[in-house]
Amino acid sequence: MSTVIESEEQSALRTAVAALGRRHGRPHDTASRDALWAEAGKLGYLGVNLPEEYGGGGGGMAELSIVLEELGAAGCPLLMMVVSPAICGTVIARFGTAEQRDRWLPGLADGTRTMAFGITEPDAGSNSHRITTTARRTDDGWTLTGRKVFVSGVDIADATLVVGRTEDARTGKLKPCLFVVPRDAPGFGRRPIEMELHAHEKQFELTLDDVRLPADALVGEEDAGLLQLFAGLNPERIMTAAFAVGMGRYALGQAVAYARDRQVWKAPIGAHQAIAHPLAQAHIELELARLMMQKAAHLYDAGDDTGAGEAANMAKYAAAEACVKAVDRSVHTLGGNGLTREFGLASLITASRVARIAPVSREMILNYVSHQTLGLPKSY
Repeated sequence: MSTVIESEEQSALRTAVAALGRRHGRPHDTASRDALWAEAGKLGYLGVNLPEEYGGGGGGMAELSIVLEELGAAGCPLLMMVVSPAICGTVIARFGTAEQRDRWLPGLADGTRTMAFGITEPDAGSNSHRITTTARRTDDGWTLTGRKVFVSGVDIADATLVVGRTEDARTGKLKPCLFVVPRDAPGFGRRPIEMELHAHEKQFELTLDDVRLPADALVGEEDAGLLQLFAGLNPERIMTAAFAVGMGRYALGQAVAYARDRQVWKAPIGAHQAIAHPLAQAHIELELARLMMQKAAHLYDAGDDTGAGEAANMAKYAAAEACVKAVDRSVHTLGGNGLTREFGLASLITASRVARIAPVSREMILNYVSHQTLGLPKSY
């Protein structure tokens, strides 16, 4: 990797995390996943993007995306990295009060505390303007009511950063606000969603039935609205791209190793262009996606939220497409072995689709680019 794209420190981080990933290998149970999370936290990798004064590495999304990509490339991605340090840690570091930063950031940085993120609702889909979870002021704080779906890791998180809406006193319109909801808050219920996707991090539906919160549960300013929300969503897209690039690299690595060794006639199957060219194309597409991810991380870390928004959406789109193709071509390279549990690629067919769907669908990204970048009219 050229130092024009990554600094020496970033390249060293990539090398060190790759070694950690190889040492742990692909985890097959919760205990091994927890051990990896704990070691990554102890080594400072989970909080590499968080401020140094709170135990973080003082870096940014460029560094955190390196960590997730390399763990993914080793077959052991940590999905909660997308949520806990990237979304929640970033929002609290940028907009939280001094007390909120003291309370949460050290634990998020070393991995001893985790935070989930709840935005998606059953009827709102990708339209954040249709969120119906509402927050009402009370004499001593807030009351939160609503539902969320597809919230990752709520069962292992100490709290969930929930996107609700408050009423603007001047206009009467609802505006988005962010609240920290402790996992044991009365009225805060969760129900697991049965998924075909086999992942260590489970998905949940949340119900907030008049959950009473103290005044300091609100993160940032009540009037900041979308600014604070997108401060968390851009890192989410960058990290989803890292997740997808890492997964694609892992699948491709398995296929390349197999194609070098597997011999049916007189030469390894990798000598045949029908095998070699699709794998080469997959490698090219993953590298291109990584470049856009690095651009998005650079813009975000430089404070260009608008530029980062466009690049983060493009990076997420490109990485998802490259990942799905890389997994498909890798499975096909192994033939019947690609569907066996021994080689571990078949489960990635479902997992790779996640990056096309979450946290925002590929179609909504195409909408964003057509409207915001190309200036085409909206159809909705």
